[in-house]
Amino acid sequence: MAAAVREVIEGKVEPVTPRDAATVMLLRPSGTGEAGPGRGFEVYMLRRKPTMEFAPGAYVFPGGSVDQRDADEEVGWAGPDVSVWASLLGTSPELARALVCAAVRETFEESGVLLAGPAAHEIVADTTGDDWEADRQALLDRSVSLAELLARRGLIVRSDLLRPWARWITPAAEPRRFDARFFAAAMPPGQLTRDVGGEAAAVQWISPGGAIEAGRAGQIELWLPTAMTLAELADYPAVRDVLAAEREITPRLPELFVAQGQTWLSVPGDKEYPL
Repeated sequence: MAAAVREVIEGKVEPVTPRDAATVMLLRPSGTGEAGPGRGFEVYMLRRKPTMEFAPGAYVFPGGSVDQRDADEEVGWAGPDVSVWASLLGTSPELARALVCAAVRETFEESGVLLAGPAAHEIVADTTGDDWEADRQALLDRSVSLAELLARRGLIVRSDLLRPWARWITPAAEPRRFDARFFAAAMPPGQLTRDVGGEAAAVQWISPGGAIEAGRAGQIELWLPTAMTLAELADYPAVRDVLAAEREITPRLPELFVAQGQTWLSVPGDKEYPL
């Protein structure tokens, strides 16, 4: 990585163009699992398989690249208009639609939770059946698009369940780069997450503060955007406070530099790096 950083800084290598992506922090009150009632809240995280090309072994939130079909205008829609999302995210309406749909699709693919419902104020109550698993697999192998799946089931995207949180761009020295928009969403009542495998070697619900402490202790690996987002979430006492937060979505690109013979990444913004 140090060699790659120097080549980019010296202009010997042209950085890869980032791919648009969406990431979702799925939140629930602490103690809603087997442990019983508790205080605070937890976030759903995946440990990526060590064989993955990007962030191998790291703990991340569900997410991935935008599929060109995520921009399908035929997708059923509830919540803020696409033009409102475009303003919030600082993008074109077409890309805003694609990012929101990618967030919904990736959450379902990587957790089994679907942020959609039959009407504007309803949401799917259960996605644990074999038929739902077949639909999830069809999304994964790209034999069906999100718009096609929702249309067949008579469902619409519940964009109002998502809150824009941040925008992180992968540093220029990385061979695989993403322009990722982070969203927050509350765990829908009645639905359950499940270990769906795929890119994940393990999954767990963990408090933001607990994840940071595990990262400090070397028990889990956290990449900079994930660590910073966990630190931001840890400032809030409850899920409702996270969802009510007013966020300004501006690009955050960790800058590369060399100082005293060492290569470094800067941390954008005014939040202290938690690790």
